[in-house]
Amino acid sequence: MDLEHKFCRFDAEVVVEGAKIEGYASLFGACDQGGDVVAPGAYAGSLKRLAGEGRAVKMLWQHDPAQPIGIWDEVREDGKGLYVRGRLLDSVEKGREAAALIAAGAIDGLSIGYRTVRAAKDDKGRRLLKELELWEVSLVTFPMLPSARVAAKGETPEDAIMRELAQALEGARLDLAGV
Repeated sequence: MDLEHKFCRFDAEVVVEGAKIEGYASLFGACDQGGDVVAPGAYAGSLKRLAGEGRAVKMLWQHDPAQPIGIWDEVREDGKGLYVRGRLLDSVEKGREAAALIAAGAIDGLSIGYRTVRAAKDDKGRRLLKELELWEVSLVTFPMLPSARVAAKGETPEDAIMRELAQALEGARLDLAGV
């Protein structure tokens, strides 16, 4: 089975400070652009296995396994979703590029790379992801989950509110169009 990806645009949920980045790479109960919803607890087994094997979730550039750009120091589930905290490596060329692109607003998303272990259809016909094998969390240009976004340092609360309003309107437009 191929590795699947879910994109989450940076927003007030993700904070970037220099080379440090933290926030949510996945939100429980949020329907992404592919019609999937991640259930609470979907990552728990995978995170436990990784920890037991002494392995970590990788931080990649655009899902490219040949381009690690940093280290996730913390990856955990909480009541809201999949929280990540880490740092871009400035000793790696792509890490420096990623930091510059985030600061300029050219990159604003996180995306998870995973394999589906267990899923079911919910009452709305969406795929409910109940158990996932998490491989990596990437910085990406286009996320599947619009609410998983990074806020560039210096963004005002008003900017974040306007961006969230625009996203809500776009989501409503897509819903009305049946997309």
